Amino acid sequence: MKKPHEIFLEKVMSRRRFGIKPGLETISALMELLGHPERDTKFIHVAGTNGKGATCAIVESILHKAGLKTGRYTSPHLLSVNERFCIDTLPVSDELLEDAAAETIPAIEKLESQFKRETTFFECLTAIAFVLFKKAKTDVVVMETGLGGTFDATNAIPPENLLCAAITRIGLDHCDWLGNTLAAIAKEKAGIAKKGRPLVLGKIEKEAKDAIEAVAKEVNAPVFQTPDDTPVPECFALEGAFQKENARTALKIIDTVKSACGIAIPDGAIEKGFASVVWPGRFQRVSKNGCDFVIDGAHNPDAAAALKEALGNRQKPMAMIAGFCGDKDADGHLETMSGAISKAWAVAIRNERTLTAEDTAERMKKAGMDAQASPGLGEALKEAERWMRETRGTTVICGSLFLAAEALQLLDAFPWKTCRIDDNEKTKP
Repeated sequence: MKKPHEIFLEKVMSRRRFGIKPGLETISALMELLGHPERDTKFIHVAGTNGKGATCAIVESILHKAGLKTGRYTSPHLLSVNERFCIDTLPVSDELLEDAAAETIPAIEKLESQFKRETTFFECLTAIAFVLFKKAKTDVVVMETGLGGTFDATNAIPPENLLCAAITRIGLDHCDWLGNTLAAIAKEKAGIAKKGRPLVLGKIEKEAKDAIEAVAKEVNAPVFQTPDDTPVPECFALEGAFQKENARTALKIIDTVKSACGIAIPDGAIEKGFASVVWPGRFQRVSKNGCDFVIDGAHNPDAAAALKEALGNRQKPMAMIAGFCGDKDADGHLETMSGAISKAWAVAIRNERTLTAEDTAERMKKAGMDAQASPGLGEALKEAERWMRETRGTTVICGSLFLAAEALQLLDAFPWKTCRIDDNEKTKP
């Protein structure tokens, strides 16, 4: 007999076959069938190309330390689908998730059978999130967009329930869905702006910023720019210069929520929140068998540049294990990283869109790296350990969050207890 979580996962994962379908019609219809659970909590809504998940994690950590009952919804998950739904900074239990799913899935099935409207994997999970956070009676939920903003399922948040919207760094990613220019992508992400509600901007290039401010002006959303010189608490648990950028954006969100919404957040909560935040697979250092790894989900050129900056000018040699989805700019990523890498191994990742190890190895060589294809991550880790013992160097694992997740699993470095690995949107088991 199947266990409740197995039934839940089976019903949710089956929706992956519908792919990605931007638009608010389905999620709006689901909210109607479910009695509008999105109206029962307050939200901070975060969009962006890079850094939005980490920004959400920092903001939630601070709010939790301020004594609020917090929720967080992010994607994708690394190992377990529970990671997408956090309450008071921890992934929810199977029981809480199943309880919310038991209420949500009948509405999804009714929508599909009676109205012939397909519900995607992400729409299904987003509907479950709204129900889960209502049932948990959260004070505030920090919600990350999945893809874009205007037509993202998370944009079902009502304006009156939005405390603050925020947009982190914009880059060229998901161009087939969002557009081929920074301005086009920024305009789509700016769709989370709501009338009269504050919109915080992270470090954003002028072309993208102009597009965002034009949208904000249309909907009469006041814009608050994050200063580049905002001091970041020294107790910050996340490493890397790019995380300091996310930290400044998070601080601006907190400051805006305090002043615009009157939420009390003591200074001590900020220090404690920064000291305790957890965001795995993003510049995460792991030591195994006397060897040092850095695991980072950087998958596009902008993220690669931030990763390279975080690695710094190291005296010791640096190797890389990388794998990419075929719809990412792997060449741009590798060209950005090439000057810092002495040795490289290419692997396929657990995703239907993966580049083959051989393809990635050829791209690495084209970027000037001493590279070879590996039959799998486990084998690449063994090769890297041998190389590190000989050179006393460090190995960075990057190119995809799916690869980062597999590395955390194999290196026994995942921060939360999990007994299973769940599929992602297009992930192979």
